[in-house]
Amino acid sequence: MRRILAGQALVGLVLCSAVTSAALAAEPSPELIAYGKTLVEAGDCAGCHTADPAKPFAGGKRIDTPFGAIYAPNLTPDRDTGIGAWQDADFTRAVRTGTAPDGSLYYPAFPYPYFTRMTKDDTLAIRAYLGTLAPVMSRNKPPELRWPFGYRGLMRAWNLLFFTPGLFEPDQSKSAAWNRGGYLVTGLGHCGACHTPKNYFGADKTAQALSGGDLGGWYAPRLDGATRTGLQSWSADDITEYLQSGRNARSHADGPMAEVIVNSTSKMSDADVRAMAAYLKDMPPVRRESKVTPPDEAEMKAGQAVYAKFCIACHEADGSGAPRIYPPLPGNALLQSINPSSTLRIILDGAHTVTTPRAPNTGEMPPYARQLSDDEIAAVTNYIRNSWGNAGPLVTPAQVAKARGQGP
Repeated sequence: MRRILAGQALVGLVLCSAVTSAALAAEPSPELIAYGKTLVEAGDCAGCHTADPAKPFAGGKRIDTPFGAIYAPNLTPDRDTGIGAWQDADFTRAVRTGTAPDGSLYYPAFPYPYFTRMTKDDTLAIRAYLGTLAPVMSRNKPPELRWPFGYRGLMRAWNLLFFTPGLFEPDQSKSAAWNRGGYLVTGLGHCGACHTPKNYFGADKTAQALSGGDLGGWYAPRLDGATRTGLQSWSADDITEYLQSGRNARSHADGPMAEVIVNSTSKMSDADVRAMAAYLKDMPPVRRESKVTPPDEAEMKAGQAVYAKFCIACHEADGSGAPRIYPPLPGNALLQSINPSSTLRIILDGAHTVTTPRAPNTGEMPPYARQLSDDEIAAVTNYIRNSWGNAGPLVTPAQVAKARGQGP
């Protein structure tokens, strides 16, 4: 009897030890958690999933789309309203295929068409980091989409037509840095979510990847090698400095891109940012730049008069400005974009130079919405878009009025 009891005790001890070891093995390592944090920053997850800075990743942030509004869900480990009850497989499937644990489909405002390129190990590293956050009870808000887009069943057809699941495929003819940059730009960083034009159904025009896109009253400029409106004139160092600090000798970040830099790229490792720059600098133009008919002489004179009164003190008569303080205007790619939305937003609402650890000094441009009429803003916009060697399509007062209506 004693031998039987002793044997049972031994078996129990072994089982208990095995269970304990399995539990310990399931605990993510500090290194995995730290790596997951870098991936969360590279993916700018907080940018969409944080509505209240006091409750990071608790969701609730409104995301406006051409089809209505969607609210980002809770990513904290709360078991009732967050992802605390999810299994690893649930999380990986959600991130890489846009499928919730209950089988329902997410809308592509959640960029799973890009995240599908991520490795399983990286998705689990992200989950490991999110699991260390403070749980917050924050119930997910239902979307506010126009009929019939509120029917999630439609996403099955959308996925069939526009979603191609699959990992990022390295190009063996390219460097390791190039491939790392491609993984970040086309996958985790989901740059095309803003910088790629969309079709009528909100899907990427894949043949025009990273050639610029409309973004809720702003314009995300071209990231390909277009001469005037893309990154041909930028060096890899220019791109790296811009992503790390929010400014360089050619441009300053504002609007949604400023938020991306503050929350994401300024926190990334030097190696990863340089890898992204290497990938982007290798992108040829994917479509032709539009031909530009310059404004007539009267329009240019009217714009020059507005510029001389309101702009010349900071941007100088020749548009040279003070790089990294007041952005230069000659050769400015965003300024010459086919879509003037970002330029109009800045003139109407003003601009605040983004501050980062690498560039902590502030700068400000005042708003001119109340000081200038639609005609005057159109004239000065045409002037700066077509002076000093620049060439940008004509901006009309009607476009200014529309932009004014989209303002804060």
